[in-house]
Amino acid sequence: MIVADTARFRLLRQPVHLFALGFGAGLAPFAPGTAGSALALLPAWLMLSLPWPWRIGIVAAVIVAGVWLCGESARRLGTHDHPAIVLDEIAAMLLLALLMPQRAWWLLPAFAFFRLFDIAKPWPIRDLDHRMKGGLGIMLDDLLAAGYAAACLQLIRLAISVI
Repeated sequence: MIVADTARFRLLRQPVHLFALGFGAGLAPFAPGTAGSALALLPAWLMLSLPWPWRIGIVAAVIVAGVWLCGESARRLGTHDHPAIVLDEIAAMLLLALLMPQRAWWLLPAFAFFRLFDIAKPWPIRDLDHRMKGGLGIMLDDLLAAGYAAACLQLIRLAISVI
């Protein structure tokens, strides 16, 4: 067991895996996607104080880089969308931080809704997850789950403002 764990952590010496595996969050023994999403909460919170152009630029850069990094990591691991690849969850949470109401406390329901939609994969997320291969396929299902989560948050925000 110790040898296997050492070999897993050795992956982090390769920059592609270091980023794609969320600096090791994807190596969590249980719920690596949740670990990656939780890791994204800190940068999402820190980004709330940045000007919009910076935030948009950071999220766009993470998404574009993530397409290549996730695809290359999956190729090297020999498995499409390996559970340890969590950069897609991180990118989706950062996107969600742009789309949600801009108060830090919204990060907690954002996290909960994102995990719900990422795990449940309602239509068309499940179809895209099965049909699209490569880095774009790995990233796109999580970005759509972030969109679903953002819609729920906006509905809650609207309901609160009506009350």
